[in-house]
Amino acid sequence: MPATPLRIDDALLERVATGASGAEQRGELGPETVAALDEAGVFAALVPAELGGGEVSPVEFRAAIERIAAADGAAGWCAAIGATAGLAAAYLPHEEARQLFGSGERPPIAAGVFAPRGRLTAAGEGAFELSGRWPLGSGVGNSSVVGLGAIDPERGPVYALLPREEVEIVETWDSLGLRATASHDVAVDVVSVPSGHVVDLIGGTAVAGGALYAFPLFGLLAVAVSAVCTGIARGALAELVAVAAERKPAGSSRALGERETTQQAVATAIAALRAAKSGIEAAIERAWLVAESGERLGLDERAALRMASTHAAQTAVAVVDSAHRLGGAGALYRGNGLERRLRDVHTAAQHMVVAPATMELAGRVVLGLEVNAAQL
Repeated sequence: MPATPLRIDDALLERVATGASGAEQRGELGPETVAALDEAGVFAALVPAELGGGEVSPVEFRAAIERIAAADGAAGWCAAIGATAGLAAAYLPHEEARQLFGSGERPPIAAGVFAPRGRLTAAGEGAFELSGRWPLGSGVGNSSVVGLGAIDPERGPVYALLPREEVEIVETWDSLGLRATASHDVAVDVVSVPSGHVVDLIGGTAVAGGALYAFPLFGLLAVAVSAVCTGIARGALAELVAVAAERKPAGSSRALGERETTQQAVATAIAALRAAKSGIEAAIERAWLVAESGERLGLDERAALRMASTHAAQTAVAVVDSAHRLGGAGALYRGNGLERRLRDVHTAAQHMVVAPATMELAGRVVLGLEVNAAQL
């Protein structure tokens, strides 16, 4: 099965940007946008090449997510979550991986909730029963394969993969931002799951080879979420720059862009985003060199990925806040691009993998204290 290339072009980004407002009103991306992202290889970007996925490098993946999120934060979020959910394919036994991910023209769209909120119980030889309810099921409605975190009484946290039709969507998503992600609750009322479809993403080792799968899953997820945040910030700055040349604040004869305060704020924001991007790329490059050598990533590399991702996400929040303030009264109204991006970036940055508490965990590594490596 040929690998799916990752192609992010201007036509795709224009389609995503054009549909952003309508998607937010509907509370979902819409089939056309989802199909366009799928055809561009976004959702299959982290699936092993042997299963038809892109198996792209983290740098290439991060750049793609950032560009999509600059066009629309919700589309960037669904792309990031769908792509990282596809990482589970690398942890499945070969036969099960081919059944779930390698039987079509390209891998199916995956979705997932990693939090182990479900209950898994033995149901005879070679099978389990799964039940539970999970919040924040981003993009499940667009998926064919859904992964759900659960507690196995013997192994602890695991991840069970099952067909989308066996998962109920409970419409609960009424959020501040990222409204088009349709991140509703999902529920399962006692379904059978083959033992080969249950994997350990936290303490387990990927079955698929290659440098990409030497990366910690949470590290890649943090890279993806931070890319959504910095992409939203890039979009906010682009929108501000576009209106600054013409918009004149009330009582002023000068355009917004002619004001020294605007010039300083925009330059400072761009510099901050560039510095954050450099930090992430440096952390990824450091980890990639270790992964390519065939060695296991150490705590230092893992902590560096998380620190850089969290810093970038929080920097993006500050940049969008600044752009929104500079946008003046016009940015207060629903439907304004700066208003939507303000809500979107604050929502995205609430994800646990880029929350400020991540710095405490990374700080323990730097200080040589004991740390739970599974959390990195």
